[in-house]
Amino acid sequence: MPLVKRRAMLAAAPFAPVLVASCVRTREPSTVEVAKRYVAAWNARDAEQAPRFLADDVYYLDVTVGEPQHGRDGTRENVIRLFMTAAPDLKWQMNGEPIVSDGGTAFEWTFSGTNTGPWGPHTPATNRPFRFDGVTFLRVKDDKITYQGDYYDGYAFHKQLGWIE
Repeated sequence: MPLVKRRAMLAAAPFAPVLVASCVRTREPSTVEVAKRYVAAWNARDAEQAPRFLADDVYYLDVTVGEPQHGRDGTRENVIRLFMTAAPDLKWQMNGEPIVSDGGTAFEWTFSGTNTGPWGPHTPATNRPFRFDGVTFLRVKDDKITYQGDYYDGYAFHKQLGWIE
């Protein structure tokens, strides 16, 4: 019997409020909802809010860097805050609907902004705009991202910034 019909039948019973309350479960956000909220926190340029979607022991891999980050704090400082400082006008746009499987979620994206801040102590701002496409793979457990892998054309990104010819 459909849930809506069961609720209607139960509502007519004198004990309905107790029984209906015990049958209604709080729905946890899906992996796609977590991904969309995470991207929205990046777009709000909030270096404290975005990491709240990450598990304490998140494993983050930016394939163009090669060296993974382990843990929320390292990812916040060495990825999220770094990008938000280097490109304060950043925009991370999901393209199309994510692909979901038992193992996780993947989505295509476009990342853009203007490099007006330093990427680090030895990499000053270029004041150049950039735009590149990529794919992110996420694994989520208990509404927290446990794995993030970002794959994109680092060559095109570096060329737009003028770091390579």
